[in-house]
Amino acid sequence: MSSNASVEPRRTALDALHRSLGATMTDFAGWDMPLRYGSERDEHLAVRTRAGLFDLSHMGEITVSGPQAAALLDFALVGNIGGVKTGRARYTMICRADGGILDDLIVYRLADTEYMVVANASNAQVVLDALTERAAGFDAEVRDDRDAYALLAVQGPESPGILKSLTDADLDGLKYYAGLPGTVAGVPALIARTGYTGEDGFELFVAPADAEKLWQALTDAGAAAGLAPCGLSCRDTLRLEAGMPLYGHELSTSLTPFDAGLGRVVKFEKEGDFVGREALSAAAARAESQPPRVLVGLIAEGRRVPRAGYPVVAGGKVIGEVTSGAPSPTLARPIAMAYVDAEHAAPGTTGVGVDIRGSHEPYEVVALPFYKRRK
Repeated sequence: MSSNASVEPRRTALDALHRSLGATMTDFAGWDMPLRYGSERDEHLAVRTRAGLFDLSHMGEITVSGPQAAALLDFALVGNIGGVKTGRARYTMICRADGGILDDLIVYRLADTEYMVVANASNAQVVLDALTERAAGFDAEVRDDRDAYALLAVQGPESPGILKSLTDADLDGLKYYAGLPGTVAGVPALIARTGYTGEDGFELFVAPADAEKLWQALTDAGAAAGLAPCGLSCRDTLRLEAGMPLYGHELSTSLTPFDAGLGRVVKFEKEGDFVGREALSAAAARAESQPPRVLVGLIAEGRRVPRAGYPVVAGGKVIGEVTSGAPSPTLARPIAMAYVDAEHAAPGTTGVGVDIRGSHEPYEVVALPFYKRRK
C-alpha cells in the first residue's frame, strides 16, 4: 500500500490570508487549516462574549437535484428530508445498511427540487460515494460541489450586528436552521443561521474567488465589536462545551443513532424504505429493553485533562470511555464527554473517575451541554 504522506494537503481560498495573520496551520482531513492564530483560550472567549470568524471551507458540499431529489434523500438518509420546507435546514445522518453511522449531516433545501448536503470534511468522499450509489433508479443528480464553495462562519453574540452592517438580507426573520440567498459586502452568498459553537451565528457559503473579500469585510465590520479570527482548536472546545457530537469521537460506524442517544433523528414514520431501516428498527427495540451506554458530561474535580479513549471507572470497574476531553475556558476546569453504563449516567452520580495513566481522577457526572447561551 502506498503512503499518503506524499499527498499535499488541499488549501482553502483563504490560505495566504491565514499565513499572513500568523496562523499555526495543521493538516486536518487532508486540508491545510488554521489551528489557531494566537491564544486558543482568547479565541474561544471571543466567540462566547463577542464574535469569532472561522474558515470552514474544508466541509464537503454535495448538491442533490432533480424531480426525485427528495425521494432519493429520504431513501439515502435517516431523516424526513422531503418534509423540509424550502429555505430551511435539517440535522440528520447517513447510515450503513447495518445501522452504523457513516456521518452526521446538515441538509439545506435550496429550492423545490434542489438540496445541499453538507458533510464533515473527513467523510465527504464517503458520503458522496454513498449518495451516488444510492441514487441508482432515482431521477436525481448527485454533484460534488466541494470546489464550488468557500465557507466562512461568524459566530458569537455580536455576530448578528456585524453581519447586519454588511447585508440587507432579513437576518431578524432568519430562524435557527434556516438559510436564504443574499448579498454580503457585495458578495452573493447563501446565508445560513447554523453553527457548531453553541452561540448564535451564521455560516456563509460563497464562491472561493469571493472568500478573501468577504473575510476582509467581516474583519473590518467586526473590529469595533472585538471580532477575532478563530482556528479549529477553539472550534473543538466550543462544540465540546455545547455538547455537540464530533464524528470519529461521539459518532462512528460502530454506533447506531440509538447508541449515540440521537435516535430522534431517525424518522420511521416517513413513507417507503430507507437504508438501514430494518437494522435501526431492531436497534431502537434493543435500546428500549437494554439501554445502551449513555453520552454524559464529566467535569474534573482536579486539573488533569482527560483525552479520547481514556477509561471511565467506578468501584474498580471500567464503566465507560471518554470520547472527547479538553480544558474548558468557560468553566475553567477540564471537561469531557463520555459513554458510560446507564446506571452511572444520572447527573450527580458519585464515585466516577477517569483513568489517566493509571491514576483514577475524580469526575462529576453532569447533563449535557456544559454550556447554554442566554437567549
